[in-house]
Amino acid sequence: MPDTPDTHSAAPAARRTAPVLGIPVDLIDWNTAIDRICRWAEAHEPRYVSICDAHSIVRASRDAAHGRHIRAADMVTPDGWPVAWMLRRTADPGQQRINGPDLMGRLLDAAEDRGLGIYLYGTTDATLDRLCAALARSHPRLRIVGRHSPPFRPLTPQEDAADIAHINASGAHLVMTGLGCPKEDRWMFEHRPAVRAVTLGIGAGIDFHAGTVSRAPQWMRDHGLEWLYRLAQEPRRLWRRYLVHNTLFVWGALGQFARHRRSG
Repeated sequence: MPDTPDTHSAAPAARRTAPVLGIPVDLIDWNTAIDRICRWAEAHEPRYVSICDAHSIVRASRDAAHGRHIRAADMVTPDGWPVAWMLRRTADPGQQRINGPDLMGRLLDAAEDRGLGIYLYGTTDATLDRLCAALARSHPRLRIVGRHSPPFRPLTPQEDAADIAHINASGAHLVMTGLGCPKEDRWMFEHRPAVRAVTLGIGAGIDFHAGTVSRAPQWMRDHGLEWLYRLAQEPRRLWRRYLVHNTLFVWGALGQFARHRRSG
């Protein structure tokens, strides 16, 4: 599969999904994902994209509110290797891993080529400073039309309305959020009708591109070990996500796989 997305396809492909622990995840390749998101963005369609790893899938299968937010997304990408692997075993043998950091990188490339405006929402001012500086070097023609780091507390209705007004006034086509799971999916769900752009729950992808968090070596990514690298970096924050939720995912996946084999 080529790295450069095909930006000249004649018609959008129909959406296809398959369940992973009961959560519908898109069966999609890189070219289709980038092209579909850019088409929505160019038309300023109010859409949102959830990027789901094993932790998010487990949470969505056990938390009704989070499950509702994921199911309502216009695209749900298989972020983690376990999610992509389940889709390969049960639905599409060629399913690729459409992960957050790489999706962000490819969308930045496409936005630069197409002249799309990017709005950055979430994380901290210090991280956004580093991200904007990094993007000025790597994507000198990229249009960053706005940025905002909201306070780490519930916003007042007035603050929330002002944030949405600033995003829309900026003319943004793509809003990349770094609010963390499950907050960013809830934010996208609640604000889709009001935001005239495509919002994406990029999460840690913003930190990777800003250089505030280092990414696993390519060989670890290729062998599904990126989670281990991240756990070693931030054990106190991530141990529950990777050890508890990944174990729950494995048990759920084994059950789903057994049912799939019996039905097949």
